[in-house]
Amino acid sequence: MTTEPADDSLDETAIIARDLIRMDTTNYGEGKSNGEVEAAEYLSAKLTAMGLEPEMFESAKGRVSVVARVEGADPAKPALVVHGHTDVVPAQPDNWSVDPFGGVIKDGLLWGRGAVDMKNMDAMIVTALQDILGSGRQPARDLVIAFFADEEAGGVYGAHYLVDRHPELFAGATEAISEVGGYSVTLGNQRSYLLQTGEKTLLWIKLVARGVAAHGSRYIQDNAVTKLAEAVAKIGRREWPIRLTETTTALLAEVARILGKDPEKVGPDELAIATGTAAGFIRATLRTTSNPTLLSAGYKHNVIPDTAEALIDIRTLPGEEDAVLAEVADLVGPDIEVVVVHRDVGLETSFDGPLIEAMIATLNEHDPGAPVLPYLLSGGTDNKALSKLGITGYGFAPLKLPAELDFPAMFHGVDERVPLDALVFGRRVLTDLLLNY
Repeated sequence: MTTEPADDSLDETAIIARDLIRMDTTNYGEGKSNGEVEAAEYLSAKLTAMGLEPEMFESAKGRVSVVARVEGADPAKPALVVHGHTDVVPAQPDNWSVDPFGGVIKDGLLWGRGAVDMKNMDAMIVTALQDILGSGRQPARDLVIAFFADEEAGGVYGAHYLVDRHPELFAGATEAISEVGGYSVTLGNQRSYLLQTGEKTLLWIKLVARGVAAHGSRYIQDNAVTKLAEAVAKIGRREWPIRLTETTTALLAEVARILGKDPEKVGPDELAIATGTAAGFIRATLRTTSNPTLLSAGYKHNVIPDTAEALIDIRTLPGEEDAVLAEVADLVGPDIEVVVVHRDVGLETSFDGPLIEAMIATLNEHDPGAPVLPYLLSGGTDNKALSKLGITGYGFAPLKLPAELDFPAMFHGVDERVPLDALVFGRRVLTDLLLNY
């Protein structure tokens, strides 16, 4: 039997992340959610205790975001947005070895839904601010601290709502940092860090098939479920072609160098696979992906339904959205209706500039000799919404991870967990970055 450590032996980052995990902020999508109220109030209280004046914004019942501004030492510098989200995807408790909302600490890790996506970063933001403000110091520039609702459903009730309705909150900001970047991967025997400089386009579509409603014993060729199943299989099995962007070209060149591979002889897919667990993120960035995620049809075993629907999660490389939609329509044929449920932009920026240099330098101070590589995120973040205001976003939630941890599998996966010492590392790196950039 494992005994959970006492609070006085835990870093404050772990305590805050654990507290947040124990708040069930599940977002089911399509406007259905447990809401983010409890987490928003908790984080607002933490910010208030530091002398800040956070504001809470409710876009719909229970969908609450929190924003606060921190005065920097040099007000002439453009502001930096530091943001996280408080909602999480659903978890099926029967599939987990622990209570997904228990905030369990065992084996030197914090377990639970949101441990990596992204209540860990929410906690790191809070404790980094505590370290700075609690010692009477200031960040180098103004910070806009934001904890958004609804990121897991595209940010309609969170980041997009605030950008559209309250753009003044982000006045003077030109850059942002958030999740899914700055974490370590082990390439061969070399620990390296992936710094996210772009993300794929988001296309959530629904397929609708229609047919004849009838008794289940009849001979019916116009069966909506059959037509839908055929369409889903075509999209799910589509092998989209590899296309390298500037980011993935630069990433694979560095991977080849570190692993001692000849990129002229080893193809992009083989190089990505050679990265080990990091391939879980990297392979998906080399091509469009189209994954069926939900099927819905029928209401009784002996009744043929007249409609059947499926949800497909498509992530294209930036700029390929329209071409992919056209091919999807061609794949499924004229009998299947294709409905775009949610669409958001892809992002890509160059791996240079003062903020990139500052993030690399800060990681190098805390883990000397570890290379920092650019990468394109296969998913998406609230940086998509901020881009509408001209704010360039990066993924930088720094974590120093053990080689054996399959970190990409933690995102939306079973038994999501993060090492306790990685949270301490992230707190220190984030603190230094905010003090010096």
